[in-house]
Amino acid sequence: MLAAMDIGVRKGGRDILSGVSLTVQPGELLAIIGPNGAGKSTLLEILSDGLHATKGQVNLDGIALQQWPQQRLARRRAVLPQASTLTFPFRVLEVVMMGRSPFQATPSSVSDLEIARTVMDAASVIDFADRIYTTLSGGERQRVQIARVLAQIWPAATDGTTDGEQRYLLLDEPSNNLDLVHQHKLLRLARTLTERGVGVIAVLHDPNLASQYADRICVLKDGRTVIDGPPAEVLSEDLFASVFGIAVHVMQHPTKHYRFMVADDPG
Repeated sequence: MLAAMDIGVRKGGRDILSGVSLTVQPGELLAIIGPNGAGKSTLLEILSDGLHATKGQVNLDGIALQQWPQQRLARRRAVLPQASTLTFPFRVLEVVMMGRSPFQATPSSVSDLEIARTVMDAASVIDFADRIYTTLSGGERQRVQIARVLAQIWPAATDGTTDGEQRYLLLDEPSNNLDLVHQHKLLRLARTLTERGVGVIAVLHDPNLASQYADRICVLKDGRTVIDGPPAEVLSEDLFASVFGIAVHVMQHPTKHYRFMVADDPG
């Protein structure tokens, strides 16, 4: 289990996060939503050990992240940041293979190249293998970065592990630059990973995507947790009014299990 306990972050004389606690279990997809400036990306940085909290700590299997050897931690969790800056003229296959770096010199029944090609196919970039990364569109680059982080945790998704330990995938606004089709492909892929034991945390802007794909939703506002629970319990018209300042209608999908939100006509 990946667990954040009473996280506080203070910068520039103000609290970015205050008293935030959450957990994600193997096989669970947790979505984090909230208005701009709520602290969503900061929380994901804390969960990925990219930033140290002013207060509280994050544990992986009961051990503080800072106590994990970096290479071993890299084999347990992969992180997709909001922006991935890469300006060198690498081929797409070379970018994706970077995700296999933590597994160099480790025994495996599946080759790194085979895993790279598998995840490229899953992320719909297999046809880009020999293209230069910097020549791709923003959406294409995002899909390549998704393939890269998938390559880092893919052993757990294929045969249950290489070392008997569960993996975690942390995604910060992963649908950025993706068209509607690829947004849904990404979240369906995340669901497939959870079915194979991977714990997924995704910062999302679209509450309808969160409602459709997440097991739980954590709502942040002003650096604090407003509510954390199943989508059907979390997403309500009152919540959108109080947290996002917008009037919506919340309706049950006519044939599916999830709810969806439609904004009121401001006129």
